[in-house]
Formats: sequence, C-alpha cells, structure tokens
Amino acid sequence: MLTFLAKMLKALNSETSPWALAMAMVLGMILGLTPLWRLHNLLILLAALIFRVNLSLFILSFVIFSGVAYLLDPFFHQIGLSLLNAQSWQGIYEAMYATALGRVSQFYHTITMGSLVVSILLSPVVAVLSYLIISNYRKKIQARLLKLKVVQLIRGTRFWRLYMDLRG
Repeated sequence: MLTFLAKMLKALNSETSPWALAMAMVLGMILGLTPLWRLHNLLILLAALIFRVNLSLFILSFVIFSGVAYLLDPFFHQIGLSLLNAQSWQGIYEAMYATALGRVSQFYHTITMGSLVVSILLSPVVAVLSYLIISNYRKKIQARLLKLKVVQLIRGTRFWRLYMDLRG
C-alpha cells in the first residue's frame, strides 16, 4: 500500500505531462465502468501498455470507477436496453451479431452497451477535469504541502525513504 501511494505521489510530482496522466485516468475509467471480461477492455489495456500511461493512476482510476460502476449498473442497464431496442439500429445489430467478432464483443449485453456508451461520453469530461486537477495541484498545492509540519514529519518516516527511492 505504501509503495502504491509513493508511486502515485511520484507520478503527480514528476515531469510527466498532465495530459498523459489524465489519459491514464480516462483509460482506467473506461476499464472500471464497463464489465471487466469484454473484448473492448482488452483493447483498453493494450492501449494503456502501448502508450505507456502511468499505471499507478490507471489502476487507481480503475478501482475508483469500478466502485462507481457497481452503483450505476441499473442506470447502465436502462441506457443499454434503450439503445439495443432502438428500431433504427436493428439492422446493424443483426449484422454485427452475425459475425464472430460481434458475438465475442458481447455488445448485445445491456450493461456492456450502456456502460461503454456512458464511459465514452464521459471521457472528454474526465480528461479535462483530471488535467485541471493535476495542473492546479502542481501549481498551487504542491509547494504549500511541502511546507506543512505534518509533511516535514512524514519526511523522516519509512514511507518518505520509499518515495525517495522510487523517485531516483
């Protein structure tokens, strides 16, 4: 747990672009909001590894949004059901289901469809909010935190040594 927290602080205090960290949050959000064992999640995981996003933020985002997804499953079900019952899309759904890739993707599952659509629609919002939070943390909060007595006390602990070891 301390190692994970130290990696999180290292990512926030590093020279890594705020947009790169925001993309880690977005990919983790998509993975967390949608059912885990789906084809699109394999693509999300592959994208996270190929683009070398910060895995600590990716995992944190996944864990947070997995908890949120549990609460929002009835909403995702309703969204997915209404999308799958739309008459104008029936021909496309039938054509997709006729392919092996369409059946493997399980797009016809109401929670999968609803959560994927919601997570894609939320992606720009989460990206911008994450960017703003990370940028403001670096500009305004980071210097103030280092001056606090509590932080100076923490600097003498094992956690701080672990953090400094990770930092290089």
